[in-house]
Amino acid sequence: MGKQIYMLFHVNKQQTSYGEDIGILLLDTETPFIQGDVGNAKSYTYPVRYKVVKGLTVAAIFAHDTNLTAAIVDAAKELEREGVKAITGDCGFMALYQQQVKAAVTVPVFLSSLTQLPFISQILRDHYKIGIITANATALTSDLFTAVGFTDIEKLVIKGLDDTKYFYEAAIAEVGTLDSDRISEEVVAASKQLAEDKRIGAILLECSLLPVYGFAVHQATGLPIFDFLTMIDYVQSSIVKRTFPDSY
Repeated sequence: MGKQIYMLFHVNKQQTSYGEDIGILLLDTETPFIQGDVGNAKSYTYPVRYKVVKGLTVAAIFAHDTNLTAAIVDAAKELEREGVKAITGDCGFMALYQQQVKAAVTVPVFLSSLTQLPFISQILRDHYKIGIITANATALTSDLFTAVGFTDIEKLVIKGLDDTKYFYEAAIAEVGTLDSDRISEEVVAASKQLAEDKRIGAILLECSLLPVYGFAVHQATGLPIFDFLTMIDYVQSSIVKRTFPDSY
C-alpha cells in the first residue's frame, strides 16, 4: 500500500473564501451577461471571483478616462488580498490600465483580450494580418496596443460593431436587453467582411460579450478565433496544473 500523504494548510487572514483563482474586474454596466460572456460565471469550468469598478462605465472607458486608474488598481489589490492567483478584466479597452495594475500587484495581470496579439502574430506567417472585431473601432487607438506590447499596427485590420443595431443597443447604449441571435448575425457579417481579405490569418474578438459568437465566426470564416475566454482559460491552465496520477 502507498503511504497516505497529509498536507498542512495555512489561513490567509485577508480571505473569507477560497478556490477562486481568476479574479475579474468588471465595468460598471447594466448589460445582460449571458453564458459565454466574461461576466457570466457559467462561462468557466472553474470558479472565478468578480469585482465591479464603480464609475468605470462604457462611456468612460471608450473616452480613455485615466482618472479611474486608482480605482482600478485598488480593486485589483482587493482581488489579490482575497486570494486570486491572476487578474483579468471584462473589456478589451482595459489595456489602458494594464501597466499600472501589473505594477501594483504580485499576481499575473492580463486585463485585455488584446494581450494575445503578440502571441497571435508569432504563430502566423509573417505576411499574414490579424483581424479584430471590436465594440468601438474609433476608440481602439494605438495606445491600447502599445500598452499590451504590440507595436506592429500595420498587421491589424479592424472592424467595429459601433455601427450595428443590436450589438450597439445591448453593449453600448445599455438598453437592458440583448438579442443574441441578432447580435450573432451582426458579428458573423463583420467577420465575413474581414475574411474577404485573404491576408488575414486569424480573428481576435476584442469585446468580452463576443466569445459567445466565436463558434459561429469560426464556422463562417474557417479561421482561428481568439477571444477573452481563450486567454482566460490559457492563463488558468498555467496556475492550476492538471495532474496525471497514473504516471507516478
